[in-house]
Amino acid sequence: MKGIILAGGAGSRLYPLTLVASKQLQPVYDKPMVYYPLTTLIEGGVREFCLISTPHDLPRYRQLLGDGSRLGLSIEYREQAKPEGIAQAFLIADSFIGKDAVTLILGDNVFYGGDVFQKAFVDFRDGATIFGYHVHDPERYGVVAFDAEGRAVSIEEKPRQPKSSYAVPGLYLYDNEVVAISKALKPSARGELEITDVNLEYLRRGQLRVLRLSRGFAWLDAGTSTSLHEASAYVQTIERRTGVKIGCPEEAAFRRGFITASQLESLITTLPKCEYRAYLEEVVAEDRRLQTR
Repeated sequence: MKGIILAGGAGSRLYPLTLVASKQLQPVYDKPMVYYPLTTLIEGGVREFCLISTPHDLPRYRQLLGDGSRLGLSIEYREQAKPEGIAQAFLIADSFIGKDAVTLILGDNVFYGGDVFQKAFVDFRDGATIFGYHVHDPERYGVVAFDAEGRAVSIEEKPRQPKSSYAVPGLYLYDNEVVAISKALKPSARGELEITDVNLEYLRRGQLRVLRLSRGFAWLDAGTSTSLHEASAYVQTIERRTGVKIGCPEEAAFRRGFITASQLESLITTLPKCEYRAYLEEVVAEDRRLQTR
């Protein structure tokens, strides 16, 4: 399965921060925001990526992530000249997707807790898999409603009167039909190709699977100044309490076997002396200790 990270948009909700750097390059505690969705997909086993952003911001992402080879990945970059909806990503990345299944993650979404995503990647065969997360303000999101048996029966984009409290977070898994479906979409009243319309088509075909995320799972949408601060505070609290970093792509690539301990050690030598480097050094040291037992 190939992976798309959508890191475009105007970032107007984060103004004036986005005068300095794009939204997905803003810090969430100790890492650039884009590290978190990248890590989520690496943990799911994805190795081939397409990052989509504005022509102005793409050079910064290339500088930050390169071609991905140091992490055992392949990263391509595509321009989104004008933001015209999440589903536009499948048109921009058409040739990248080819004949494969694809997952799309929004660059301002931070996820933490459990292994539901990893299992979803392993279990995925065809159709579409999305997720439902209980929120107190569902009218801000795409909302999925369920019948008495727990089957999804409707999805609405930012409804005034939501039929449930389950929002659809920004991670989606699709078979290759998503490209054709996206090409057939008509722009909404907002002038955008809506991801909700893609999901509705899979629902109409009886091919939509919705997994409800447990209460112990955290989904943080860091798209506003307030939510960005809250996400940073949450990550700091978890990392300080557990001693484990959230959103660390180097560690995730190592744990997935995309790079070896020796390759990780070599990568570490290129980093300046800082807390992040010290953490990765401890990851390698712990692995060495386990290997000698």
